[in-house]
Amino acid sequence: MPVDRFDTLIVGGGQAGLAMSDMLTRRGCEHVILERGRIGERWRSERWDGLRFQFPNWSVRLPDFPYVHDDPDAFATSRDVVGFLQAYADHINAPIHCGVNVSRLRKQGARAFVAETSRGAIEAKNVVVAIGPYHRPVASPLAAGLADVFQVHASKYTQPEQLPPGAVLIVGSGASGSQIAEELNRAGRRVYLSVGGHRRMPRRYRGRDLIWWLQALGLDQTPVEKRGPSKALPLITGAYGGHTIDFRQFADDGIVLLGRARAARGTAFEFKADLGETLKAGDDAYFGFLELVDRHITDEGRDIPQEPAARAKHPDPIYVTDPILRLDLRKAGINSVIWATGYRYDFGWIDIPAFDDRGEPRHRAGVSEIPGLYFLGLPWLSRMNSSFLAGIGDDAAYLAEIIATTDAFRHEPPWSTVSRVQA
Repeated sequence: MPVDRFDTLIVGGGQAGLAMSDMLTRRGCEHVILERGRIGERWRSERWDGLRFQFPNWSVRLPDFPYVHDDPDAFATSRDVVGFLQAYADHINAPIHCGVNVSRLRKQGARAFVAETSRGAIEAKNVVVAIGPYHRPVASPLAAGLADVFQVHASKYTQPEQLPPGAVLIVGSGASGSQIAEELNRAGRRVYLSVGGHRRMPRRYRGRDLIWWLQALGLDQTPVEKRGPSKALPLITGAYGGHTIDFRQFADDGIVLLGRARAARGTAFEFKADLGETLKAGDDAYFGFLELVDRHITDEGRDIPQEPAARAKHPDPIYVTDPILRLDLRKAGINSVIWATGYRYDFGWIDIPAFDDRGEPRHRAGVSEIPGLYFLGLPWLSRMNSSFLAGIGDDAAYLAEIIATTDAFRHEPPWSTVSRVQA
């Protein structure tokens, strides 16, 4: 059976794969993109209806392709982001084939890879894995111990009406858990939120958005070598116009705060007495960032008004001084549990020894230890903004420049009856 050959195969048709395609096209490098679903599939099927992007409209861009908007300080919906990605794919005439799943990737000899796909085998000299970091939803081991309660991972939550009537317990307080908690609380649900480690950041400070300050301070260019020990992402939201997340404010708004979940059996949950400690750690990150901005403004001699209100602190809620350590779901009227427990990598389909003991790729700025195998779109691939829409193009350009120096296979694109760009 004949095998289709390409110089470069890109796996994944989201922002990373499209940016990679753009950079390769500019250098005259033959390539193809395979996408298991549709362009931007995760934005389509793994985001809830009310989600707002965490970056303001003015900062949303891909290489030489800014997001068109009516309000620079507003925050895009998931549908808006999908439309933006589709428009970018059209703009660059991306050689993408949607609905094609790559089930296995293996080496063939010293200078080639073979991808086994739902449309047959493809041979390539280079492979760029551009599927992002959100592969497999983390299933908490506590979930198996629960009985008679509706459970859903945050990736499959869509809207309040999806859940049965009654109160809701959310386990996990990252960006998804926090935004869903606020949405449900605004919808009139009684919400219980198990709060874990987080890095609280101001949405805006002294008249500028957090993303503006990250750029002004040069923090978005922080190289991975200078990354601190914390792997927590900044806790920010674009919902309801964008505002600073403050769990003490959540408590004032009626959300019941809990420590980290530690056990679950039947209808009972147990939590650690660590809420006060966790809130303090979040505050330390928040106030530390304010100090950093203040020093920058002083050092630059800039005339930017102070913002004393940003340092206002709500009193600790009763859940700190008198923590809830055990919760009976039935007695509390909780009929739903949302697991906002994040994702883990799933590179099991790559049959190549390119990973460490935790299953994470071994690479430097996306260049793996295996010649010809590259990764793109992962957090902190080379610097802080590697996974930002506005930053992913730099990593793509770096990888494309490396690929452009290699010899290329020359072969007519396969599946000529398939539209070059499909949604």
